[in-house]
Amino acid sequence: MGLTICDVGPRDGLQNEPETLAPHVRAEFVNRLADAGLPRIEAASFVRADAVPQMAGAEEVVAAIERRAGTEYSGLALNEKGYDRLVAAGLDRVNFTLAATDSFSRRNANQSVEEAVATAGVVIERAELPVTLTISVAFGCPFEGEVDPAVVADLCERLGAADELVLADTIGVATPRRVRRLVERVSILGKPVGAHLHNTRNTGYACAWAALDGGATLLDASVGGLGGCPFSPHATGNVATDDLVWQLERDGVGTGVDLDALVETSRWLAGLLGRRLEGYLYRAASWPAAAR
Repeated sequence: MGLTICDVGPRDGLQNEPETLAPHVRAEFVNRLADAGLPRIEAASFVRADAVPQMAGAEEVVAAIERRAGTEYSGLALNEKGYDRLVAAGLDRVNFTLAATDSFSRRNANQSVEEAVATAGVVIERAELPVTLTISVAFGCPFEGEVDPAVVADLCERLGAADELVLADTIGVATPRRVRRLVERVSILGKPVGAHLHNTRNTGYACAWAALDGGATLLDASVGGLGGCPFSPHATGNVATDDLVWQLERDGVGTGVDLDALVETSRWLAGLLGRRLEGYLYRAASWPAAAR
C-alpha cells in the first residue's frame, strides 16, 4: 500500500492565524497545493464561524476550487450539521474528528467523548463518502496530561467502521517510540492508519518516520509548517509538507509531489501573511547547488 500525503494547511494551518483570509484566497491556496500534485488536501472546516472565524465561508471556498484530477478534497466536521454541510458542498471525503479526553472534547466540540463517539457512529453509518476518523490529543492533552494508549485504541476499535483511522498529536508531545507503538497497535484493526503530527517540540519529523515504520499509510502535514490549534495553548505548527516531502524523497520514499511547487507555495504564503513560516526548506539554499 502506498503513502498518501495530505496537506491540511487550508484548514489546520489557517485556523490558528490571527487574520481571516477571504474564501477566494483560501481557494487559491488549495489550487496551488493541487497543482503541486498533493494526492489529498483538507480544503475547509465546517464548524461554527463564531467558534473559528478563520474557517468562515467554507462553502464559498469549496465552490471556488478548480478541481484537479488525481487530487482528493476533504473537509473537517465535528458533528452531524457539519457533515451535512460538507456533503452538500460536494467534497470527496469527510475527516470526522473527536478527542481522546473529555476536557479537550468539550472545548473543541462542546460535547463529551461519549457524545462525540455517538455522533461519529451516526455519521459513519450515514456516510455517502469515505470517512477518515481522527483522534485528536491521542498522545497528550493540554488539560489532562498523558493519554493512555489503550483509551485511544479503544476509541479506534469502537469506531472501526470508518475507512481510515488517524492518530493526531495535536499539541506536539509525541515521541517516535510512542508513535510507532500506537500505530502498530491500531493497525491490528485492519484499517489504514495515519498520523497527524505537530512539530511543537521538534519531534514531528522523527515521529513521521516512526509512524511509517509502524505501518502508517497516511501522513498529514501543512505547507511551510503553518498551523496550530485555537483550543490548545501554545500548540504551534504542523510538520511542514515541503520539509517532510524533501526528507522522504531523499531517502527513496516516492510521494509524487512537485517539491519546487510546494516551496513556491510556502514563499507565497509567507508573503501573504507577512511573516516567516516555521518550515525550513523554503528558506534553504537550493539542492543540489548549481555547478560553478
